[in-house]
Amino acid sequence: MDHNVFLLATDPNDPCRDVIHSRDTALKVKVYCVTEEDYAPDENEIQLFAYAKKKLYAFETINITPDDALDVVSAIRWYAEYIDYPDMEILPEDPRMGHDIAM
Repeated sequence: MDHNVFLLATDPNDPCRDVIHSRDTALKVKVYCVTEEDYAPDENEIQLFAYAKKKLYAFETINITPDDALDVVSAIRWYAEYIDYPDMEILPEDPRMGHDIAM
């Protein structure tokens, strides 16, 4: 059973710029509201996407390590609960036309 505890750092000047932190590991995941801002993925990080409340979100790791890679989905699911959208489907690729992500 996964017992990770996640915390959220928010930007008071930008409600679409959250960062999910794992309390017990080095995992950090930056949240982008792709429908409201430009987003250019970092090819050295992991990106996952999801729609929630008519917005497309991008979730991008920050300085990912192999030990933390397996917890990325757990962090995103925690965030989905946090924003009160527990049925959010996590997508492996950018669903916008013409946007390819290098992984």
